[in-house]
Amino acid sequence: MSALTVLAADEFKAPGLELFEFPPLWDGAPVWLTKPVLLAVLSSLVVVGFCWSAFANPKLVPRGVQNIGEMGYMFVRDQVARPFLGKDADRYMGLLLSLFFLVWIWNLMGVVPILQFPVASHIAFPIVLAVGVYGLKIFLGMKHQGALGYFKNMMFPPGLPKPIYFLLAPIEFLSNMIVAPFTHAVRLFANMFAGHIIIAFFSMVGFWFLFEKLTPLGAPVGVLGVVFTIAMTGFELFIQFLQAFLFALLAAMYIGGSLHAEH
Repeated sequence: MSALTVLAADEFKAPGLELFEFPPLWDGAPVWLTKPVLLAVLSSLVVVGFCWSAFANPKLVPRGVQNIGEMGYMFVRDQVARPFLGKDADRYMGLLLSLFFLVWIWNLMGVVPILQFPVASHIAFPIVLAVGVYGLKIFLGMKHQGALGYFKNMMFPPGLPKPIYFLLAPIEFLSNMIVAPFTHAVRLFANMFAGHIIIAFFSMVGFWFLFEKLTPLGAPVGVLGVVFTIAMTGFELFIQFLQAFLFALLAAMYIGGSLHAEH
């Protein structure tokens, strides 16, 4: 038996899927109007407000919010847009910058006191963004390469022996049309989902053994739970930033692949 089982008998209940189940915000509210939806809207307003404050009336010498906004802009431009979009980077900076900041704020909601729920840990939200990005990818690919040319370049990479295409074409189609958007959404969702459960588990361990069932044997476990909660929160802050960066990076890669066919 584990230490938690011995100390708390059957009273301690580890967090589970109930962490991700939310009723409507009030009685009679639409079933879709839940805490995650409210946080998603709040995140959008935060991003709009931040970008408006930073870029609506720019100064020659940046200060305050503009300085932070320009740092974020240069990061996304140099690390996300230019490596995949080249000369087209500036045209799509608005989209990529918005995606990066929106996903980052979504994730940061998981460590904000009281709010404490990462929006992206609900699979519906990453799916909406991923489908939107992939719809844009297909639209741009057909616009710049032609409908036939786009799917031909996708399924039949040049320079390979023709018999290989019998095996490669369906794999490329499956990979590009199904696997790529699926993994784009699930990568973000899975990381935020797992991180939320881990932090909730350690915080509940600390609270339970320090406040609910304080005993000489349980106190060290409670202290350990608090220490791990702090450590995992710090690590989660890094993961939240990294996942926002990767989501925007993959969006830039997909858009770049549609604009510039491989030859």
